[in-house]
Amino acid sequence: MRVYFRYAFKETFSNLWRNRMMTVAAVLTVAVSLSLVGGALLLKQSAAQASFQWQQGTRVTVWMQPTASTSEITTIKTQLAGLPIVKDCVYFTQAQDFVAAKKLLSLAEASALSVSEVPSSFQCVPTVPSDAFTVQSTLSHEPGVYLVTAPNKQIREMNKVIRVMQIIFLALAAVLFFSAMVLILNTIRMAIFSRRREVSVMKLVGATNWFIRIPYITEGFIQGLLGSIVAMGAVTALHTWYPLPVQFKLSTANLIGSDAVVLIMGAVIGSVGSAIAIRRFLDV
Repeated sequence: MRVYFRYAFKETFSNLWRNRMMTVAAVLTVAVSLSLVGGALLLKQSAAQASFQWQQGTRVTVWMQPTASTSEITTIKTQLAGLPIVKDCVYFTQAQDFVAAKKLLSLAEASALSVSEVPSSFQCVPTVPSDAFTVQSTLSHEPGVYLVTAPNKQIREMNKVIRVMQIIFLALAAVLFFSAMVLILNTIRMAIFSRRREVSVMKLVGATNWFIRIPYITEGFIQGLLGSIVAMGAVTALHTWYPLPVQFKLSTANLIGSDAVVLIMGAVIGSVGSAIAIRRFLDV
């Protein structure tokens, strides 16, 4: 077993050095392909981050009648507290809403308005924006409620945009991953093609398929690993230096997750690509 591993180790690095130009080509192919895949993953996460920030800013306002009684206000407050689709609610008294209204109205309109004419309100944050519709339908006809408002049109449009962006970025990542697989497979196959006579001779002298295969798989693994490390650097540079709006900014944890995916993909693609490429040359 020790002899076998020694042979595999020696043969792997001997092949890498002997075919260094093909090795560089394979590494660059992996690096470019996985840099594009990593960029697509970052874009997908940025879209998800922007969606989360937008969701945090969605508000549903339950306006109470100016003449609503204390019991009616308490009932609505209890109902809102019992709704699992409502994350948080803040109650604004008539006096507080009057101060807010004065900032929005003209001087003439504000002077004609009195505190008793202004409704009190509950400013609520739904768990997800689409829950605003449920809150609206649930409370619109309750006693003491004047009106329930929510940015319905914006919610529908934003949900549609986010859904389309998620699908596009996932499809882009899948296409780029497949393209990377094909490019790497062809690059490795070309490298192995130049050594097909060696494989044939080893088969004729009785070497098993796995004895021949392991050095090539290890070689592909190293090429994929080196390429993915370069791609990780490119993805990190993109995240660090490319200016994005605040709502699209990703945390360090998101970046590390993307880099980890790129690293694993590179190692897997290199190993699997080599294993597939060597198969056709084992039939002697």
